[in-house]
This record gives sequence, C-alpha cells and structure tokens, in this order.
Amino acid sequence: MNQNNTQKIAVIGLGYVGLPLACVFATKGFNVIGIDVDANKIASLNEGKSYITDVSDDMLKEVMETKRFSVTTNPDEMKQVNAIIICVPTPVNSDKSPKLDYVTSAAEEIAKRLQPGQLVVLESSTFPGTTRDIVKPILEQNGLKAGIDFNLAYSPERVDPGNDKYPIDSIPKVVGGISEKCKQAIQDLYAKVYQTIVPVSSTEAAEVTKLLENTYRFINISFVNEMAILCDELGVNLWEVIEAASTKPYGYHPFYPGPGISGHCIPVDPLYLQYVFEQKGITSRFIQLSDDMNKEIVEFIVQRTLELAGKEKPSIFIYGLTYKKDVADIRDSRAVDIFKQLISSGAQVEYHDPLVPEVKINNEFRRSITLDKHVLESADIVLILTDHSMIPIDFIVQHAKAIYDTRAVTKANHLQDKVYQLGNGVK
Repeated sequence: MNQNNTQKIAVIGLGYVGLPLACVFATKGFNVIGIDVDANKIASLNEGKSYITDVSDDMLKEVMETKRFSVTTNPDEMKQVNAIIICVPTPVNSDKSPKLDYVTSAAEEIAKRLQPGQLVVLESSTFPGTTRDIVKPILEQNGLKAGIDFNLAYSPERVDPGNDKYPIDSIPKVVGGISEKCKQAIQDLYAKVYQTIVPVSSTEAAEVTKLLENTYRFINISFVNEMAILCDELGVNLWEVIEAASTKPYGYHPFYPGPGISGHCIPVDPLYLQYVFEQKGITSRFIQLSDDMNKEIVEFIVQRTLELAGKEKPSIFIYGLTYKKDVADIRDSRAVDIFKQLISSGAQVEYHDPLVPEVKINNEFRRSITLDKHVLESADIVLILTDHSMIPIDFIVQHAKAIYDTRAVTKANHLQDKVYQLGNGVK
C-alpha cells in the first residue's frame, strides 16, 4: 500500500460506483470518507458487511482496519477534505427525462461547505452540460468561483459489476475539467490511483464519452435481439451465426441476445443523450428504435413462453431475476418485467434466484423457492432469464418438462424436443 498520499477524499454516494471507488482510493493510501444519506448502508459498512458484489466483506474489513476509510451520514465531514467525488444515481423520470435530483442535492450540500482549493468531481452518468450548467452554478452560490477558487471536473465511471477481469485502477480513466486548471487538478489526483489517464478537452466531452460507450452497447444489443426474433422465423440458429461471425479477426464484435437490456446504465444513459438531442429539436432514430426493441423483446419472450407451455394459465418456473449473471442487482431488470407480464397473463409463476431471496411483484412480495426435482417436474415450462455461473443446468434439463432458454446456457447435447433457445431457429 502506498503510504505517501496525504490528501483526504470524500466520496458522496456509496452504491455500486462509490463504494468500490472509495475502497480503491483507500488502498492507494488516501484517507477516505464515504458519505451516504442511507443510514442502513452506513450501519452495514460499520459492521463490516458489504452490500456490493464487487466489494467483499474481507476487502471492506481490510480497508476499514487501516483507519483510512470511514463512513458517515454527516456531510459536514467534507469540509476537511481535498477532493469531493459525487457518485450518486442518475435515473430517469416516468417520462424518460433525466432525474438529476440526487446530483443537485449533493451539489447543494457541497456548496454549503465548499472550501477554497477543493476539487469537486462528478462521476455520475449524465447528459453533456450537467457539470458546467447545473452543478457549477449551485457550487458557486457561496461566492467561490469554479476554476479560480475551487476546481470542478467530470470523469465518467466505468464500473462493470461482477467483472473481476478488470480491476478499477486498470481501466483507463477519462477526465475533463471546466478549465485547464481544473483538468490538471483531476489529472494530478487520478494519476495516483489509475494506471492510465485519458484527458479530454472539456467536461462536455467527458460526459458524452460515457453516453457514447453505453449507447453503442444499447443499439447493438437491441439489434441482436431483433435478429433473434428474425432468426426464429427464418429457422436459423443465431447463436451458431454469432459464433461463426466472431471468427472474423477485424470489423466485428459479438453481442448476444437475451431478455432485454437491463441495469442502471445501458438502458438509461442513451435516454440522457436523447434528451439533449430533443432539447435541440432533433432526435436519434437509432436510440428510439433500440428503446422500442427493448420493450418488444420482453413481449416476445412472454408470448413465446406461453406458447411453449402449451396450455391456458400454465405453471411457469423462472430461473434468475437479476439483470446480470452473478450480480445481486434487479434494478431495471427486464426479467422482473417478464415475471410481471406472465402473472398478468394468468400464469402461475414461481422463481428461483440464489442472489434474490425476495422480490416485490405487482405489490406482492414473492420469495425464491428451492430448486428441486418436484418444482421442476410440476412446472409446465422452466424459463431461464439469468445465466448465473452456479446454474445447475444438467439437473434442470433432466427434470423439467420443457425449457425456454434465453441465455443459451443449454448446450448442443441438451437441445431436444423439450429444450428451446431464444433465437435458435426452432419454432
């Protein structure tokens, strides 16, 4: 551990971005104060219990024992730090417009306590202009001027929950400031943590970088989901086609179909970009089409499941509700939407997810039930929506009457009359 960093850092928002980031700064030798309005989170962390997959209890215990990481609900603690990093959620409203309440609330709390010389960094995904046009005026309410009295910058988070292949500090870090002085300030700080710093000309460029990354994924995953629907009609196995196309050493990157695009970033960030376009009187047809396809694939899977079940008001057993394998997160999960629509259709639905012991469906709490022989044999169809690494696929194939696999976890030796895959060309 580097013991030479004397700077103090405050991280506001201890969720899927903020908590791992705070721990990384602490392991690099910084004194870090984690601030969150959720008292339950603070209590859990003080007890040494992590609620984030990417931060194990052992990792949390290690950084807490160094006394370099502490957590609190008290925003006054940020008065004593050199840099304040905002990592709060940026969801969308019911009309799909950006919901910046958490960002503006954090900025207002900082403004009350902002000290000369401090660096403020926004990491939350947002539309271009947020840092300069929304956060900056709030921070300057106390009379200090950004770029002169304090530094203001933006750096998009690049956290990929559940992916341990790329440690946070190994992922190139894009940074932009509202002035050259501000950009230099964030470069100087982040260079002590990240292996590679990628400076861009402005906060707007940094903000758009994040939106481009996720919009690229949003559009391509939506396209391959449409291909899955089309390949079912063509009688062509899309999974085979993707594998074959992936042998091309240039010009192609594989994306895979599934039960809709979920989570807190990919289905949300493009809507922030669309919002900016609409403010300027233009629109992105690609984003709109992708958003439409994200609804259509859910409806397609629901109807296909009911068809394969082969009876009215069938008994359906769902495996997996999280939006991503091996991550205990159901935020904006299309699997949950599918669950709800199946119930609305009159089906009897139960589920098992080793990472989701309980879920609220249509104002009713449902509990994950034990995955056993009796449950599988009694269901008219098993619907696989999440491909957790621990899925007992052979056991499921052995005992289920019928299976609809939207993640291609069933293999060639499983494919028989009772096993169907999304996009495998079998009607």
